[in-house]
This record gives sequence, C-alpha cells and structure tokens, in this order.
Amino acid sequence: MSLNDGDPAINERTFEARHPMTSLTSISSFLAQRSFAVVGVSRTGKKFGNSIYMMLKERGCRVFPVNPFTDIVDGDRCYPRLRDLPEKVGGVVVVVPPKQTESIVKEAADAGIQRIWMQQGSESRKAIQYCEQYGIDAVYGQCLFMFAEPVGSFHKFHKWARKLMGRLPG
Repeated sequence: MSLNDGDPAINERTFEARHPMTSLTSISSFLAQRSFAVVGVSRTGKKFGNSIYMMLKERGCRVFPVNPFTDIVDGDRCYPRLRDLPEKVGGVVVVVPPKQTESIVKEAADAGIQRIWMQQGSESRKAIQYCEQYGIDAVYGQCLFMFAEPVGSFHKFHKWARKLMGRLPG
C-alpha cells in the first residue's frame, strides 16, 4: 500500500505501524449496509467507480452515483455532492484520486455518514487520519470486489493471493 501524499515527515513504516490494516469487522460493517453513494462514477461509464456502482445495484442495494460533472449515470440521476443525496446512506465508496478523497471524507462527515470505503488507489494518509480523528469507520487498502458476495472468480483468486501474502484482514 502506498500512501505517499507528499508528507515527508511520515514514512511508510511509521504510518503503517500507527494505522494497521483495515479490520474484517470494518469490512463486514460496511457491507452490511443497504444504501451507498459511489463517488467517482464517470459520464462515460468506463471507470472503475461505475463497475462498483453497477455491482452494488445488481446485489439489490440502493446506490446513488456522485459526480459534479454529470446529471445522469446509467440512466439514474447523479448527484453533484454527498449533501445533495435524497437520503442519508449507510456508506460511501470513494474511487477518486487521493487528494479528492480528502475532501470527500470531510463532506461525508458533514453529511453524518460514518462508513467510508477508500478503494485501492484512492486512499491517502490525510484522509485516513481524518476518519480516525472524527470516528468514521474507514476501509482502505482493500478492493470492494474481493468482499462483496458473491465474489467473482478473478476476485476470488485476487483475494486468495492477497491472503497468501499476508495482505488480507484475517
């Protein structure tokens, strides 16, 4: 996991020692929710955020796409910000660059959302620290596709390989 967001005062080992791997409890708590916002869906439908959005919908969850640059995603109304959602959601999946994630976690806190999944590559030290400071249950360093049942064959292998390498919560 690389969480280099320009803070040379905190090296990887120091950060990882203070911020251990996401717990299986946090992952289970996140996935127990039935309503989500996905921040990072695209207008074209060709980004990873769109894949997560569709997967959650296919599993019967209530899912709201969030992107300030489009009104419609996959035929559904898209919302510019978390505060614009028509209802409070149980969790937010973040699939944007790390610098944007820092703003999203603050926006989620302001909206009273207590669970965030920072998809691999979207996490940052500052975002994780913010979540810890404000009591937001954050999942980071893990791929949502490896845990949302039923897990597809590619992601089953990916999960198995990460477990073998000791990079999967127990």
